[in-house]
Amino acid sequence: MNKTNFNFAGLQKPFNDYKRSLFTVIPVPYEKTTSFVRGTKKGPEAILRASQEIELYDYETKQNISEHGISTQKSITADSPEQIIKNTKTITEKVLYDNKIPVILGGEHTISIGPIFAAKNKYHNLSVLHFDAHLDMRNLFDNDKYSHACVMRRVREKVENTVHVGIRSLCEEEYEYAKVNNLPIFFEKKYKLDEIIRRLTRNVYVTIDLDVLDPSIMPSVGNPEPGGAGWYDILKIMRTVANKKNIIGFDIVELSPIKNIEHPNVTAAKLAYKIMNYIYSAKVKPTQQ
Repeated sequence: MNKTNFNFAGLQKPFNDYKRSLFTVIPVPYEKTTSFVRGTKKGPEAILRASQEIELYDYETKQNISEHGISTQKSITADSPEQIIKNTKTITEKVLYDNKIPVILGGEHTISIGPIFAAKNKYHNLSVLHFDAHLDMRNLFDNDKYSHACVMRRVREKVENTVHVGIRSLCEEEYEYAKVNNLPIFFEKKYKLDEIIRRLTRNVYVTIDLDVLDPSIMPSVGNPEPGGAGWYDILKIMRTVANKKNIIGFDIVELSPIKNIEHPNVTAAKLAYKIMNYIYSAKVKPTQQ
């Protein structure tokens, strides 16, 4: 049981048992450098709490994947970014080598580095699909190389293949880095689904900063930006990627809960569950038919 005393979707034994679970949820309530709205360390608890309220039958995929097991790990905590990266890398490696799909809940975006490095150790042809309002490609931010604003720069030190969707804010340094490295960036809503798929390798890790979504449906983020993707935009991309590629894990980060405004928390929890459904439908269910 994690520190919040919540399992994802309120699942109890045997459905939350680690040994029989297909998915393993890892809460990482880490926050250090969120530059505008504080509170992302409360994101994992808010998502887990909201997940108690979602319907477990998914009408789109016509299944209840909770019956196949979703375990919830204890919260991963640390005082320094180096330690949180090490801790999350260690637990994600174990989950991956136990042939489970890690679902990491942040916390600020820095927490994605460890799981991605763990995934790269197992899958050498890994690519990262990055949803975000911001490119997060600064080399340093406030003299900190592990700032949330630098997360994808650190990722690219290990993973060459990265695809960036929903970007609508970047600095000049990031623009020049992207141009020199010929990064596939799909700005705002101007994404071409076939091109996204073409740019990804077979094995894909997905990192979703919730500020990729329009603030009208996702106001509770650390660094909000006007505009952004809609709910069905993200679902369409994720459904297609799950069908065309092998999603080996994903994270959802940067939820900064607002008191008495619950719909963003439910949106984040529902998004996690929808992605699990897409992965199960594409990767597991066909082999059982």
